[in-house]
Amino acid sequence: MSVMEGGSQTPMSWRYCGNQIKLWRMQAGISREALGKEANYEYETIKSMEQGRRKPALRLLQVADQMFGARGLLLAGQEYLKPDKFASYSEDFIRYEAEAIVLNGFESLVIPGLLQTKEYAEALIGDHCPPLDDETIDARVTARLERQALLDKQTRAFNFLIGEAALRFPIGDKEMHVRQLHHLLEVGKRRNVTIQVVPFGGTHPGLLGPFVLLETPEHEHLVYEEGQTTGVLYADPPKVSIINQRHAMILRQALSPEASANFIRKLAEEL
Repeated sequence: MSVMEGGSQTPMSWRYCGNQIKLWRMQAGISREALGKEANYEYETIKSMEQGRRKPALRLLQVADQMFGARGLLLAGQEYLKPDKFASYSEDFIRYEAEAIVLNGFESLVIPGLLQTKEYAEALIGDHCPPLDDETIDARVTARLERQALLDKQTRAFNFLIGEAALRFPIGDKEMHVRQLHHLLEVGKRRNVTIQVVPFGGTHPGLLGPFVLLETPEHEHLVYEEGQTTGVLYADPPKVSIINQRHAMILRQALSPEASANFIRKLAEEL
């Protein structure tokens, strides 16, 4: 099994494309040294790409395809080497989110993805650990911004509870943070979007972590919870009921939409 730094398994597409390069190379009777010299890569780099420990580069696919007479069959692999738009554990949630007729979310420390500005998203995703390459960062930022088109669907309701800490903690410089706060005010003007601030003080179930409640067009209710390295989407009624109860308790401590807008506006003016 190939693994990346940190112990996570490398993508199957890397391993498959790398193995195809190796098989075509061996069939053509060409050494790794010769391939590396032609493509301007070191022997160990070629070996890592063939073994799927490193993503096969487009340059290598181009050179290998020509050297081995693959007639485009190797070069076609580039379509499967594009970076994932989302973390693998969130893919099911993303599919259900796209169809949900109601979304109720709570975030305590960061602005929800559907409400982030491009620069805010770039800062968060760009500070990933372990570090992501530029191509992956660009793909994930673009995908996050594309998801925000869901808010344009006026027959769907989006309700966001945001902890005061997320509003006060600056991501980037002061100007960037102010722009993010103004963006919240603009998005909050939509009839199908409600933004409420959960102020400091007291205890509530949100201290246990963020979550998203979804209702599908078939009126199925689901919950998504995400941690450091994993995310869980579930529809088990007893568990969903617990999150619904917790959401209601947090909502009771939240400011009204109007008071929340005033809170965010005042905070932006003070910065």
